[in-house]
Parts: sequence; structure tokens; C-alpha cells
Amino acid sequence: MSDLLDGLRVLLLEDEPLIAMDVEQLCLDNGAAEVITVRALEEIDPQAAVSSVDVAIVDLMLNGVSTLDFARRLQQAGKPFVFASGHSDADEVQASFPEVAFVAKPYAGADLVNAVAAACGRLSPA
Repeated sequence: MSDLLDGLRVLLLEDEPLIAMDVEQLCLDNGAAEVITVRALEEIDPQAAVSSVDVAIVDLMLNGVSTLDFARRLQQAGKPFVFASGHSDADEVQASFPEVAFVAKPYAGADLVNAVAAACGRLSPA
């Protein structure tokens, strides 16, 4: 594949196991050093999670719980991230996070990788 994500530690917030496995492999195939998958926000210490990764891929909802507060924490810490979600709150998300890419499910793997690479300054935004 490519090395667009070369060496990155990626935090993946995704509650669908098959999608999580696919995205994890996609990131690794594109050079990511590590992918930490979180299926529920209560599984992690938000502060530690934010400080231990380079970039995040955030689903808008994890088991019915909004991830927008976590996304704000990422934003405040200056961590790049993208939203990858099947939820259609794109307008609300764009209003709150105008500079953050929103990749709608179902998405092509290349679209997600390119969005993550762009968030990290490794590729010009589409």
C-alpha cells in the first residue's frame, strides 16, 4: 500500500468489530506503527489516550454514547483527528469542528487514509 501513516500511533474509536478490524489493518498496511482500538469510552482514560497517540479516527457514537466531548479534548490538546461515521450529524459536527474532516460510512479505505494523512499534515486536504 503506502507509507502515508508511517510510524503513527493511531487511536481508533469504533464500536463495530468488523469495521474496527478493517480500519486497524488499513492503518497498519499504510505504515502506522500501532493502532489502539477503543469500543467504548469507559474503556479508556481520556487524558492518557490523548497523550499517547499521534492521531485519532473518531466515530460519532460508541454504543449510543456521543464522542463529541472526547473530540473536544483531542482538539484542545492539539491532536489531529478525523471523524469516520455513519451518523448523519455532519452539519452539527462541521459547525463545532469546521477544520476536521468528516469521512462518511461506508467509505473507501483510501479516502480514510488520505483524510488521516491530511490531518497530520502529510497530504494536502482534498
